[in-house]
Amino acid sequence: MKSYPKSKALFAQAKKMFPGGVNSPVRAFKTVGGEPLFLESAKGAYLYDVDGNCLLDYFNSWGPMIAGHAHPAVLAAVCEVAQRGLSFGACHELELTLAEQVLKLMPSLERLRFVSSGTEACLSVIRLARAYTGREKILKFNGNYHGHGDGFLVAAGSGVATFGLPDSPGVPSALAALTLSVPYNDLEAVEAVFATQGEKIAAIILEPVVGNAGCLLPELGFLEGLRAICDRWGALLVFDEVMTGFRVALGGAQERFGVKPDLTTLGKIIGGGLPVGAYGGRSEIMARIAPEGDVYQAGTLSGNPLGMAAGLATLQLLQVPGFYEGLGVYSDELTKRLLAVAGSSGERIVINACGAMFTIFFEPVSERIIDFEGAKACNSERFARFFKFMLDRGFYFPPSQFEAIFFGSAHGRVELENTVSAFEEFCMAGRVA
Repeated sequence: MKSYPKSKALFAQAKKMFPGGVNSPVRAFKTVGGEPLFLESAKGAYLYDVDGNCLLDYFNSWGPMIAGHAHPAVLAAVCEVAQRGLSFGACHELELTLAEQVLKLMPSLERLRFVSSGTEACLSVIRLARAYTGREKILKFNGNYHGHGDGFLVAAGSGVATFGLPDSPGVPSALAALTLSVPYNDLEAVEAVFATQGEKIAAIILEPVVGNAGCLLPELGFLEGLRAICDRWGALLVFDEVMTGFRVALGGAQERFGVKPDLTTLGKIIGGGLPVGAYGGRSEIMARIAPEGDVYQAGTLSGNPLGMAAGLATLQLLQVPGFYEGLGVYSDELTKRLLAVAGSSGERIVINACGAMFTIFFEPVSERIIDFEGAKACNSERFARFFKFMLDRGFYFPPSQFEAIFFGSAHGRVELENTVSAFEEFCMAGRVA
């Protein structure tokens, strides 16, 4: 059983300075009945907290550390650039170099704009979609999270996993009314909304593989159906690949599922652990962005040289032959063995997995979890017990049933065997209890 006296003391101080004692993410540990840990360092697949505990990381900084923490190539790139300056607030060549890589790997992006976060990318892309189409409404999906922008906090997942009207006070009802939200994987619901409001809808935005309601995969034909609906009604299809970009495949979910969006938002991995986001798409749409066009968006730290260097070094690592094959082998074996352990012990679970992300759903009401309603029907209290059990044994999972579990290339045979062994212990402990 691990102890965290220094983390507890620091959290007590933090609550005096920060709302809830945290900055980002707001999820903290509240949903699993604990307090957040304070981390001191990270290397490879492991985290080290202020109390000296070593933790196997299935958190991955919410996704970007796909090549492992403190990778020598990424550190070298950042340190080399830092010697020349931390921020310019002006153009520099590394912006072009990273952009060339992104555009090459995601052909649906003909041009892009760097920003500083996934939230900023999503806010910007919706403003652009409204301007380009001349329409005001957007359609999203229950449990999909696109950052904390006012228009997105309607039936959002993750840290605001509630259902209904605006999920946060301070969001005007009139603004929330411009956001339409329907169940993920429900093409009939999308068709019904477009039948009555199609001429008012600027865009459909979605996580093509959901990571903020747990990991939810698109049903066969779902993404293709959305593409067809947008084409028919003149709306834009926006893939929020902040989480899935370069994680579920080198070219993101759009490569993995073979569906081409009009616009895409990116983040996480393209910053290599530093705060970088981007949005891009068809050239004629992106031409509306200022100063070339009339849609304003700007940010002093956009294209920051440190973020560009970290992102470029990370994308180069991902293109080493065999990188994604290795992730696939790890994911396939881990999920199969966890399911086998659960089955032999009587633990009822469903695992949704895509690329280097997955979710364990405990005591599901269905054998398939395809939407937010199905995810919410699972036993979150059982997940909380799983989280605490694994944390006490040195495994750091996301502290919420509604978050995807992430791993990267630093996870290997030892990490897999230890994870399976600890999960078996958890299942057996539950059966005895």
